[in-house]
Amino acid sequence: MPFQKRFTGMFGFSLVWFGQLISLLGTNMTGFGLTIWAYEKTGSATALALVGFFFVTPMLVFSPIAGAIVDRSNRKFMMMVSDLISGLATIFVLIMYATGNLEIWHLYVTNFIQGVFQTFQWPAYSAAISTMLPKEQYGRANGMMGLADSASGIFAPLAAGALLGFIGLNGILTIDIITFIIAIAALLIVHVPQPKVTEEGKKGQGSLWKESAYGFRYILERPGLLGLQLVFLIGNFFYSIPHSILSPMILASTQNNELILGSVNSAGAVGGVVGGLVMSAWGGFKQRVHGVLMGWILTSLAAILMGVGRNLPVWIIAIFIGAFFGAIINASNQAIWQAKVAPDVQGRVFAVRRFIAWFVNPVAMLIAGPLADFVFEPAMQEGGSLAEVLGWVSGVGPGRGMGFIFVICGIVALVTSTAAYFFKQVRLVESILPDHDTMGEATK
Repeated sequence: MPFQKRFTGMFGFSLVWFGQLISLLGTNMTGFGLTIWAYEKTGSATALALVGFFFVTPMLVFSPIAGAIVDRSNRKFMMMVSDLISGLATIFVLIMYATGNLEIWHLYVTNFIQGVFQTFQWPAYSAAISTMLPKEQYGRANGMMGLADSASGIFAPLAAGALLGFIGLNGILTIDIITFIIAIAALLIVHVPQPKVTEEGKKGQGSLWKESAYGFRYILERPGLLGLQLVFLIGNFFYSIPHSILSPMILASTQNNELILGSVNSAGAVGGVVGGLVMSAWGGFKQRVHGVLMGWILTSLAAILMGVGRNLPVWIIAIFIGAFFGAIINASNQAIWQAKVAPDVQGRVFAVRRFIAWFVNPVAMLIAGPLADFVFEPAMQEGGSLAEVLGWVSGVGPGRGMGFIFVICGIVALVTSTAAYFFKQVRLVESILPDHDTMGEATK
């Protein structure tokens, strides 16, 4: 038996998870270091928002095709290629910075490339869970995935902030490159089974374009799943606007205090870790839809608190709550989809899932910076057009216009997630739709 096929099941998944955890630690350290570099270089919230825009946009544009390719391909291979390309992009940034030639537009280009290959990574990683583990472990596995995202964020901002003075951005980027190698090595020694052909899979077979479109048809034919995605569509839009300007808001409100920014980011990561640990140990509600909708309600309240807050203690509480319930939301939602969608079409369906939930995010990122720089920040300064009337909400001064954006967006997301409970197809989606393992395999 080849060495790379020795490890499967929960142990094999845990090895892959550990490799991704280490990789995310390096990625988040780089993200923190480059955020500081970009804001010091440009002083613009718009410039930082555009970095996120160029990462998310290709993830949406290429999602349907990427999902079809994932279902046609070896999923472990797709994950390895994604890690490799991301590592090469980081090497390019390191070379440009080390030679004194790095410009903000270089980050737009590399983020675009990384976004393209992340389009393959996420559906492949998510779908691999369904073939490596029994459905009873989906909630725990997804909790571990969320835990990896958040755990890396605990140490990355603090480590990057501490190391920048000693090894500089060059050293941070080098660490990131090493972590990509570790992630690829973990995948090499793990066996990720390919899914068996199901009746749903046979229905979706055809040309690449037909298979790309199949994910849309699949979701549109299931109102409960479509309703869940619409909640994420609206929620993500009104989450992305304020969180695209979270770093500028903290920096503007604290006179560019990097320690406070790192502390806020780390507090959010701690919240995500605790939420991930809870999901890993608990597995979520029996009816996981409650984890999704109640999580959105509480995360929206946390966004409002973040905008109202004017000091570090309040920001820490708000971001902790939001991140904690964010982990519950994502793990619960993933488990629903993994249980309902046949494994051999999950690449296509999950890619379209992301497209539906995120396709407005680039718009949110594009408007977030100008909305802050040219509308609400000037309006919420001393003597600004809104300062006297609305200053009591989020305060007056640098960063307070961005705080007010948090409040507005949090209120809209709160109303949306609360309203979803009144739709039966969404509230009872797990009872209405059968699990994929009760539907049988295709006849060979």
